[in-house]
Order: sequence, then structure tokens, then C-alpha cells
Amino acid sequence: MIVVGLKARATSSIAVVEMEGPIGQRIKPHEYVKLLRGLEEDNHVKAVVLDIDSPGGSATASSYMHMAVKSLAAKKPVISFISGVGASGAYMIAAPTTRIVAIPGGLIGSIGVISMRPQVQDAMERLGLRMHVTKSDQFKDMGSMFREATPEELAKEQELVDDLYDQFLDVVAEGRGIEKTRAREIATGEVYTARKCTELGLVDELGDLERAIDLAAELSDSPRRPVWTRPKRGLREVLSSMAATSFVDAFVTRLDERIYASRYDVQHRL
Repeated sequence: MIVVGLKARATSSIAVVEMEGPIGQRIKPHEYVKLLRGLEEDNHVKAVVLDIDSPGGSATASSYMHMAVKSLAAKKPVISFISGVGASGAYMIAAPTTRIVAIPGGLIGSIGVISMRPQVQDAMERLGLRMHVTKSDQFKDMGSMFREATPEELAKEQELVDDLYDQFLDVVAEGRGIEKTRAREIATGEVYTARKCTELGLVDELGDLERAIDLAAELSDSPRRPVWTRPKRGLREVLSSMAATSFVDAFVTRLDERIYASRYDVQHRL
């Protein structure tokens, strides 16, 4: 695998961008939007392959990335390859691309919107805890986990979900070239296999990453020269990631030691 920065290319190539993990957490929208815009402006990049394996994530982050992918696909061929999961926001990102290729067992769909929040007021009551809130208007703390939602708040929340869902339907209908009514029939929130998705019109063909790269070369009439690229991270992000990884490793090691010790103590007493 070759991983390079944008400035390192001297000849025509096909950029392969890996998108793995939840959107907003592992797939950070600002980093990827900057990368996608760079690929759009780079004349040495003749086509792009998005290697997607994501369950989706933040609605706003997915919408932001969708706009960047749509702009890129208007300038040069973009192929989505779904190597595992391409659900919810991940499918929103894939929808405007030129073609969608997926492995037969890929899990795709979950087209819809969900809003969830924990409710801790019962636990607080048992612990004798209270939350004091001062707000400017009735909806300022809408979505609070410290109390039940009012009927008016539930109605407002449903309006938000319905609006985001309607926008998602527009993305699917436009991206896949189908009627919005048809998109609504498919967008039940359920997940389909990629094989089923070829029948529904959500996937163009079944194949692997090599097929996606071949397709990118064919549609761009360019040499089959794939180059893997990823968002650039500043020194702060690199150091933060290294520190977080070291902390997790130390924590897991210590946890393993504690579990082993507790098992030994139990066995010893028995």
C-alpha cells in the first residue's frame, strides 16, 4: 500500500481514500472535507475511490461530507467501494458518487434518522440529587437528560427528525436517480445485504476494491495507478492520538492484571 500526501504526486493517479469507523468520531468531517477538496483541485488525480466501512454517525457531519463528495463527483469520477458496512450517514456519503461497488455480504442501508438520549431523573431521585436550570425560553434545554420531555418538546424533536429524514430522501433520490417516493419505500431504516441492494438500486454492482479501482480507471480513461491518501493531521493531533493510545494500552494492561489477580484469589480460596 502506498500512502502519500497530495503534493507527492507527479503523475496521473487514482486516489484511494479509506473511510473506516463512525462518522464524527473516527471519520472527522473537517479533516476529510479538506482532503476531498484537495483531491478535487489536484489535476494529477483523475478519479477517486472511497473505501467505506462505516455504520454512519452524526447527521450534521454526514451532511457536510456528502456536500464535499457531491462537489468532487461533479468534477471527476468517484467510486464508492463498500468493504463492510455502508449504513446511514455512510450511505449518504456514497449516494452522490458516480458508481457504488460493494462486496456481496456488505451491509448497506439504514436510511433514516434517529434521536436518542439517556434519562437519569429516576436515578437522581433515588440518590437525592436535583438539577437547577435557569433558561431564556421554554425550549432552551430541550433534550435534557435530567427530566421527561414535554409534549411540545417531543413534537419539536419529531419535526427535526422528519426534516433530516426528508433531506436524506432527497440525497438518495438525486444520487441514485430514482423517484423520491421510491426512495421512501426503501428508506425504512432497515439494513440490506449488498446483493439485495443491487435489486433495490442502492448498489451498482458487486465486487472488490480491485474492481472499484478498475472502474475508476475506465471511467476516467486514465492509467490504473492507485495511490492511497489520508487526511493530514497536525502535530497536536498526532501527539494527542499517541497519548490516548498509550493511556488505553496502560489501562487495558492494568485491567488484565487485576482480572488475573482476582481470578487467582478466587481459585486460591476455593
